[in-house]
Amino acid sequence: MLSRISFHLSPPVRAVVLIWLAWFVILLAYQTVVTQRLQLDRPDYALLWTRTETDFGAQRNKPYLNDPFMNRQVSWDSEFYLSIATVGYDDPAVRAVPLPDGRQLSLNYAFLPLYPTVMRLVAVPLALLNLTPVATATLAGVVVSLLGTLAAMLALYDLTRDTLDDAGGLRAAWYLVVFPSGFFLAQVYTEGLFVGLAFGSLALIRRQRLLAAGMLAALAVWTRAVGGALVLPLALAVWQSARVEGRLALNRRLVAGVIAALLPVAAYLLWNAAYGEPFHLVETNFFGRGMLLIEQSVRAWTLVLNNLGTTVPPTAIYYALEFAGLGLALVACLFTLPRYPGVALFGLAALLVAFTSGIPQSMIRYVLAVPSTYIFLAWLGRHPAFDRAWSTASLLLLGMLTMLFSFDMWVA
Repeated sequence: MLSRISFHLSPPVRAVVLIWLAWFVILLAYQTVVTQRLQLDRPDYALLWTRTETDFGAQRNKPYLNDPFMNRQVSWDSEFYLSIATVGYDDPAVRAVPLPDGRQLSLNYAFLPLYPTVMRLVAVPLALLNLTPVATATLAGVVVSLLGTLAAMLALYDLTRDTLDDAGGLRAAWYLVVFPSGFFLAQVYTEGLFVGLAFGSLALIRRQRLLAAGMLAALAVWTRAVGGALVLPLALAVWQSARVEGRLALNRRLVAGVIAALLPVAAYLLWNAAYGEPFHLVETNFFGRGMLLIEQSVRAWTLVLNNLGTTVPPTAIYYALEFAGLGLALVACLFTLPRYPGVALFGLAALLVAFTSGIPQSMIRYVLAVPSTYIFLAWLGRHPAFDRAWSTASLLLLGMLTMLFSFDMWVA
């Protein structure tokens, strides 16, 4: 069966699948080997609050992070996805945040429902393996992340092969999985599923399959709120397809496009009606984040810049990567704007939401969702020297960050 499937795949697509397969096997094996070979000093001094969260015994009160099965693929936010997938949002085993009105809300409410819901569905057949519920959900989460990553790689290849040929499309897919924070794509985190849905939507928009693109965009909204930015490329595609000699032409294709552009809006409104209030309460009262907190964000980033030269080395390195990731993604969006306007607009909106969330951290993870980055790198990678240099630097950083995550240290 596998040989027949492989036979029908084009050579570049087959190459993408094989790169994906080798990548995740090597990455998961590396996480096992590195944690068996050495131990890291604790705690992690990257940020002030990480000192208490990464000390010995810091995970003992987090039952979803203590199951030994695939334990290296879970840390930090994985706790909440596993909880929602196995119990639901109101899980007494998960910490709660006290609100000003005296109520308490589970931290689970800060996380959107699609990823843990898909985990729960995938876990049904995996129950035949007779693992613990947490182990089954962990395996399901990794499977979902990996399949989403494969979809994202194929979408990047499809987006770029017309302008950068097959080799350029392969480079774009490769640069995604070896990006310094690319290991998140193989963990119990939403990144893999989200990039699969978002990049798939963008690839379908480029092919003018707007209704299907709108459906993927709606699902992306239920995975991460920034998926709402896919409205921009959808609306742009509708506008471009509707222009006929300077006038708007009303036809079936235009109506389908308008419906497609409204699907992620409808998805957001449905989610907001069901989970919006508790989501924003937890985000504000515990995580200190919000949407377009421009003044607060500017103050926070300015403070980081002013103190960067006086911080301890772990903090300086952490923020250097944060700024480097933001800078690269911003330059990439501006570079791709003329040829890939919809893709670039989505990336710029995603960067704006991340930068103005109020807290200057996790940028190296958030920029994973900016497809212009890999298109820009694939264009630069036409030169063999750049391709080898970037791959070397990116893989070394990927190894370092993967190791830190595997030891439950803070990455992003």
